[in-house]
Amino acid sequence: MIEPALYDYLSRHAVNGVVVENDKEAQNAKAIAAVLGIEAAVLPDFRAVWGEDLRSWKEELYALLKALKAYDENPKALLIAPFRTLMYPLPAGELLQTFRIEFGDEIDLNAFKAKLHAWGYTFVDVVEAPGEVSVRGDIVDIYSPFETTPWRISLFDTEVESIRPFAVESQKSDKSQELEAVSVAPALFSLTPEAYEALARRCEASGSDVFVKDPAALGLWHLESLGRDLLAGKKAVLAKAMEDEIDFAYEHAKNTLPKARFDLPVIPKTTRVKAIEPLNVDLLTDNYPERELVLVAQNDALVRRAPVKELARARIVKSEGQVNLLTPDAIIVSLNKPFKKRVKKRPTILLDDLKPGDYVVHESYGVGIFKGIEPQRVLGATRDFVKIAYQNDEFLLLPVENLDMIDRYIADSGTLPVLDRLGKGGFGRLKAKVKEKLFAIASEIVNMSAKRMLIKGAVIRTDFAELAAFREAAGFEYTPDQVTAVEEIFADLSSGRVMDRLLSGDVGFGKTEVAMNAVLATVKSGYQCAFVVPTTLLSAQHFKSVRERLEPFGVRVAKLDRFTTAKQKREILARLEKGELDLVIGTHALLGAKFANLGLVIIDEEHKFGVKQKEALKKMSENVHLLTMSATPIPRSLNMALSKIKGYSELRTPPMERKGVRTFVKSFDETVVKEAVLRELRRGGQVFYVYNSIAGIESKKEELLEILPNLRIATLHSKITAAQTEKEMLKFENGEYDLLLSTSIVESGIHLPKVNTMIVDGADRFGMADLHQLRGRVGRGKVEGYCYFLVENKEALSDQAKRRLIALESNSFLGSGAVLAYHDLEIRGGGNLIGESQSGHIKQIGYALYLKMLEDAIRALTQEGASEKRSVEVKLAITAYISDELVPHDRVRLELYRRLSACVEPHEVVEIEAEIEDRFGKPDLPTRQFLDLVTIKVLAARRGVTRVMNYNENITFEYNDGQKRYLKARSRDEDDLISATLTALRKEGK
Repeated sequence: MIEPALYDYLSRHAVNGVVVENDKEAQNAKAIAAVLGIEAAVLPDFRAVWGEDLRSWKEELYALLKALKAYDENPKALLIAPFRTLMYPLPAGELLQTFRIEFGDEIDLNAFKAKLHAWGYTFVDVVEAPGEVSVRGDIVDIYSPFETTPWRISLFDTEVESIRPFAVESQKSDKSQELEAVSVAPALFSLTPEAYEALARRCEASGSDVFVKDPAALGLWHLESLGRDLLAGKKAVLAKAMEDEIDFAYEHAKNTLPKARFDLPVIPKTTRVKAIEPLNVDLLTDNYPERELVLVAQNDALVRRAPVKELARARIVKSEGQVNLLTPDAIIVSLNKPFKKRVKKRPTILLDDLKPGDYVVHESYGVGIFKGIEPQRVLGATRDFVKIAYQNDEFLLLPVENLDMIDRYIADSGTLPVLDRLGKGGFGRLKAKVKEKLFAIASEIVNMSAKRMLIKGAVIRTDFAELAAFREAAGFEYTPDQVTAVEEIFADLSSGRVMDRLLSGDVGFGKTEVAMNAVLATVKSGYQCAFVVPTTLLSAQHFKSVRERLEPFGVRVAKLDRFTTAKQKREILARLEKGELDLVIGTHALLGAKFANLGLVIIDEEHKFGVKQKEALKKMSENVHLLTMSATPIPRSLNMALSKIKGYSELRTPPMERKGVRTFVKSFDETVVKEAVLRELRRGGQVFYVYNSIAGIESKKEELLEILPNLRIATLHSKITAAQTEKEMLKFENGEYDLLLSTSIVESGIHLPKVNTMIVDGADRFGMADLHQLRGRVGRGKVEGYCYFLVENKEALSDQAKRRLIALESNSFLGSGAVLAYHDLEIRGGGNLIGESQSGHIKQIGYALYLKMLEDAIRALTQEGASEKRSVEVKLAITAYISDELVPHDRVRLELYRRLSACVEPHEVVEIEAEIEDRFGKPDLPTRQFLDLVTIKVLAARRGVTRVMNYNENITFEYNDGQKRYLKARSRDEDDLISATLTALRKEGK
């Protein structure tokens, strides 16, 4: 612990710099400086290794540049820096300049764009992350890396008309916040265009193996001539002797500062200042009444809630960090929680990633291939249509206002659908068959739930003192989602009705911890619990973690699976029947067991059980509380349909200590593979190696053994039996293998905290959503994960494929891909929930349509009435489309089309129009007319109109009962046709 020595030293010596070990020590050092009244500047712990792709360290690099800028503006401050941050040359102050944009400024857009390019900004269609800029006509969105929100700058010709912050999630700006001026920081360095080009040439000429050799990837490493040594000429000290670490760091680094730079005086140990555990502050102040009480807190709320009697006599120091010291003059107590890095929340905007060549499903015509958006002239007016290819080179042109009739085709990984034929009615017959099957499934769900509703459940008490103590003993803070889930489960358990709740959340998000709260409450109320899982591996994992947590609270736990001997099994079953066991965790070996007083059944990953086992599970949980757990989320809409009959809790927030994943995209190279594997083995971990070809997997194993002859490799793919897979996975979990070589079937329901490196060979052959999901298998514990996406031939990749891979590298959490992956997973989760993943029907019509039909079936059976969708055909001779001059990027236009096609209320169209004006400027004529056309479609659907058409100025409405209505516009001009149609539809509604 460095805090006592550092406090003592700084209180008696003047120094300019302190070199510490990591972020935590840096925060504590800053708090000590604050208590002593010393102004300090803290640099973050920047752990990138020389030559690594900086895109993977983007967030950390921006934090470093921001801290350097702050220090540059106040060089007299005490510099506190982790030693790894000082290992390489850092940019001098002149490379971190900013420039101001003020209301009323004149902006030359071409010069402005050239400057931002030279300052390292990435030009994108939608701004989602720091360092990005989007220029759309007279609207500029820019996300300066030193800011927490991006800005939207509107120009009137060349003059700045308004500057407003906007939300990344919704892309909407806050009209109530008009800013007078903003300061734009560089996304790399503030270089002139000439200097940037010179740096780009230096990066290109480097021998690096990064995917794209540009300044964004390598800029910092090629700054030698511009670099600056922060400690030069300064009186600095080393907070702790770290010779071993410094030696290790130098061994693995190139182009570092001279090692002599770290030959600094080491702060000596002290006996004058002691570290304390401030369990009772009042006792300390009573014992040392003459000493000053100093409370360190990062905000007023912590001070207000402080358990301190003499709060009025305390000196409050606003700072982060944890410092609890007893000095000759003071008692210093920190009210802050331990230092934790902030976890990023998932963005909510789902940008449509449909690209030409993707499979889609049309509700009426089936599976086709999306070919893009095409303008067509119809009735003398231009409209946009979605072009979909079917069998025999036949095409369907779908008006974009009906885009909600198609969805991306999603089925089990690697499943390729068969294209349907247009006009043969085959898809309609298939849909009718699926509908029948789904009604059977839905009625089973509804009937079971209705039966359960009538059963009186055991009343479980949830006010035991042990429950609070259990939570305290977790050793970590529950996420808000976990707290909510526990409260919801407790409300069900104590209601007197039997619980039927689904708990969903990714592996490692703390579902088991939530379930253990329910187990403890049930056991303390005098009942037994059964925890059923589909595989021996899962049962071993749960048994280990559950026994560790619950045995100290007097819960008697046992395990029943394939590895339980016959003798042990007999003994466990007898003890269960006598009531001598409180909780049994097991596979289907547990089904049919007799309990003395069963109160709660927990089922993990129910969809992985067979049909017979599901029947047995149903019997077992008929009259008792039931908690089902799943690692895949379910779609919001299905959740709403199910909420009438089933409780649903979701864990969406990652645990606080979760580190995330560093992603690197590289060309395939033996040295890259060797370095990645050895780096993981050196820290005692294991590796996933994904190679998606069953035919070539054995030769890939031989290739890996040539690179690393002593590597212990397990091979898995879908042709290997379930029993063998389970056996190999158990060996892998027990550390008998170093590397698991598999196809993309990497087991999703299991928690392998030791596996923190993933190599995906042939990453360009996977979809973005699949790569996101694969990456999510590592970096689940407290150890940082590494993911390498390797491509065979970089030069053969399209620009779009390159851009996608680079986006994955830059954004571990951000980006539409992450949301898309979640969307795919959500849809699959809905399929899993019904336990129909094996069904050929899903393969034929895709998950999305399958679940839409299931929702309708459930709604119909719960008397809610299926959400009957009325399709309206609008055949008016008006030019109507979202203009590509206003919204230049296809995927953004597609996203707007999709959202507009899903509108059911006129006010929703008005909201999207306001958003379009905000994001892209005033809608032009074709865009405005398209918005009117969508409003016509929405109003017509509400009035029972199925078709709206015109001939010259004559307009006809056709109704769903076959009747027709005729009206006349003032002329056949487009604005007159729109006005007459809207007026007539609005009047009908009154």
